[in-house]
Amino acid sequence: MSDENRFSGAAASISPVRFGLNNKFVFECHKGVSCFTSCCRGINIILTPYDIVRLKNRLGLPSDQFLAIYTDPHMLDKTDLPVVSLKHLDDELQSCAFVRDDGCIVYEDRPTACRYYPLGVATLTHRETGPGDTDDDEGFFFFINEPHCKGFEEKKEWTVAEWRVDQGVDIHDEINAEWTDLVVRKRSFPPNIRLTEQAKKMFFLASYDIDNFRRFVFESSFLSRYKIDDKTAELIQENEVELLKFGFKWLKSILFKKGDFQPKE
Repeated sequence: MSDENRFSGAAASISPVRFGLNNKFVFECHKGVSCFTSCCRGINIILTPYDIVRLKNRLGLPSDQFLAIYTDPHMLDKTDLPVVSLKHLDDELQSCAFVRDDGCIVYEDRPTACRYYPLGVATLTHRETGPGDTDDDEGFFFFINEPHCKGFEEKKEWTVAEWRVDQGVDIHDEINAEWTDLVVRKRSFPPNIRLTEQAKKMFFLASYDIDNFRRFVFESSFLSRYKIDDKTAELIQENEVELLKFGFKWLKSILFKKGDFQPKE
């Protein structure tokens, strides 16, 4: 299974089943199941930008320190884009740094992939949409019933839509939507079209290192080079989620020459 699918938490050894929002499945995870926390070990979890914001704030760390301590950087398959994965503990089970025998110590701020399990979301190919178009072909959900997981023997039934709301992953997806579109857009390019090293650094900065991205916007010549109205500047200085979304739009403009960012005359 490709990295694009793995960042939604699926195991590579099991064939996924394609699901839509109304598909149903039976699953429940709690301390009473014998495999509790097993799914938090031996898995590659790629973090989204909003994951970083939630986790670094939970731990009281600036983004660059969180990234240095808890993540491993690498290139996402077929995209030439830098991403980060949760660093494993140095144990034989390759455990997540935040898992303990009695559960996750950052559960309320757990990553998107953890919230989705036993579902994942996979994007297909980028396509431009216009008025009246829908994005039904932009992606799909997948379900993986892993034999070792006893949560599938529980009796709680969900639709995909119900599970997303219950786990709060619908909010994560909404916030990360434009970033995900950047990744999908780049993946649709021919392999020989590669980004410059500077472009990769800017992608990493705006995607993951939110505190240094804020300094880049407000302490460099950034605001003197782009037409940014005062209301937007105030909003992104005070609100990290709005700063993330602002960064995604900026990346779209510098990487793909799309969007509303206009240089000052």
